[in-house]
Amino acid sequence: MNQLKPQPTRALITGGAGFIGGHLIKHLLSLGQQVEVIDDLSTGSIENIEPFKNSPEFSYTVADMREVPLLAEMVDRADVVYHLAAAVGVRLIVESPVKTIETNVGCTETVLKLANKKGKKVVIASTSEVYGKNDTVPFREDHDLVMGPTSKSRWSYACSKAIDEFLALAYWRARGLPVVVARLFNTVGPGQTGRYGMVLPSFVRQALSGKPITVYGDGTQSRCFSAVDEVVHCLSALAETPEAVGQVVNVGSTQEVSILGLAEMVKKLTQSDSPIKMIPYEEAYEEGFEDMPRRMPDVSKLRELVGFAPEMDIEQVVRSVIRYYRER
Repeated sequence: MNQLKPQPTRALITGGAGFIGGHLIKHLLSLGQQVEVIDDLSTGSIENIEPFKNSPEFSYTVADMREVPLLAEMVDRADVVYHLAAAVGVRLIVESPVKTIETNVGCTETVLKLANKKGKKVVIASTSEVYGKNDTVPFREDHDLVMGPTSKSRWSYACSKAIDEFLALAYWRARGLPVVVARLFNTVGPGQTGRYGMVLPSFVRQALSGKPITVYGDGTQSRCFSAVDEVVHCLSALAETPEAVGQVVNVGSTQEVSILGLAEMVKKLTQSDSPIKMIPYEEAYEEGFEDMPRRMPDVSKLRELVGFAPEMDIEQVVRSVIRYYRER
């Protein structure tokens, strides 16, 4: 008697035409999964899904996630939903606070409501921004979230993503919906654009074109940059780990670099003559803009759950981004 072959996992990625989404598609297809994407292309790009169009295991729909009947069908077909759709980048957040809040909270609420009807697992992509002005480094998942005032639109993103987390965990506790919240820390790599204030691709493009490399603030603020290929590996592993359900998990590298140090590294690795120019936050964003001096994750929970964490050397990551832009 022939045994039935197990069907491949069917994944739905919201916001799948974004930078992280494109890399997640590639990773999931390499695992033999079927992948479906919905994206309205407001911040994503068809370029990110172009390489997969001929794959029989891949399909995509260009549509607004507020088209609930369409999204409901897609959620029904999926075994797991990776919810990546969100307003991205500091510049977009400061300039479009209404869109930020509506996109982040509204879309997450819709996804959770639809997934709950059929008990589908949801992996929510959250952000290190939710830690706000907390200065206890490294950040642990059970640390307090310290937000700035509502009068500063910069904090609308952090607050909207924190609401996403509260809502996801409420669905888990009250209704048993299997959810995983992944707090991502500065994910970078080939394919990322500088359109919305993403710092590394902005530096690389400036250096390669001979324009000034613009560092906002005094440059002493530090971040931990994570290679996108390692991040998507973590996301798929969390989706496959039963113990991760109902958990908030930091996903990021623990290698810290100052923004000025990053600018100097880009300048050196591109062999650019570009000067490094310091620009006050008030000129770059808005009056009274607040930034965090450090943002570093504690990834012990991630390692405990899936056995690994992003650890690619920052210089190697920078080289990969430089190579991407040079080849273009």
